[in-house]
Amino acid sequence: MMRMKKYSVLKIVSLQPRKGKKIILGITQIHNLLQLIAKSQLTSLSGAAQKNYFNILDKIVRKVMEDQYNPRLIKDLLQDLSSTLCILIRGVGKSVLVGNINIWICRLETILLWQQQLKNLQMNKQVNNGLTLSDLPLHMLNNILYRFSDGWDIITLGQVTPTLYMLSEDRQLWKKLCQYHFAEKQFCRHLIPSEKGHIDWKLMYFALQKYYPIKEQYGDTLHFCRHCSILFWKDTGHPCTASDPNTCLMPVSPQHFIDLFKF
Repeated sequence: MMRMKKYSVLKIVSLQPRKGKKIILGITQIHNLLQLIAKSQLTSLSGAAQKNYFNILDKIVRKVMEDQYNPRLIKDLLQDLSSTLCILIRGVGKSVLVGNINIWICRLETILLWQQQLKNLQMNKQVNNGLTLSDLPLHMLNNILYRFSDGWDIITLGQVTPTLYMLSEDRQLWKKLCQYHFAEKQFCRHLIPSEKGHIDWKLMYFALQKYYPIKEQYGDTLHFCRHCSILFWKDTGHPCTASDPNTCLMPVSPQHFIDLFKF
């Protein structure tokens, strides 16, 4: 196990030194970390960690409500969290939930309230007299779609205009996405032909997601310095004292981040 001070996982996340745009860059990784905790680590959280966890969730929900940035991520997280909590509360006595059961019921009610607030969220129409997506040529719109690594983002963008919908249904686009996330052996086992006899790559992508994890991709990532035993955001860096700092750096995925604190 790596040498590292045993701080609370959630305390380190809550102390992330980001402002403005950089919060957006790290939100996907923070979401995935909180989702992993929601699915498998809730019963291992101390009382202080529970408080930190729900405080972070509250801040994220407030931020999404204020900025209307990517509400789908937090909706998915809250759905996983509410499902897990319902199972744990119903099985009280069989599972170990740290703290009074009434506190957990209160937290579940808070989650349901957040879900209702997000459900009622009305996206503000952007007023802009400048260039819009509809003004871009087809090859530029296509280039934008090919840069997405999440199938749901492609579908969402395809709902904006009829032209984007047509481009978002392109077989080659979904084939590239499958090839990016999955090995050839994986999608060869789950071939889904269309009515015309072609492979339906779009259906393939969502079918494969059920069996295999997709590649994680973030605008900014956490790194661990083996020399200094320090966690830091890649964009921020840290004053490493090693002679060759680059050889000491290791990217940290959300699951790896949780594993760092298992002693």
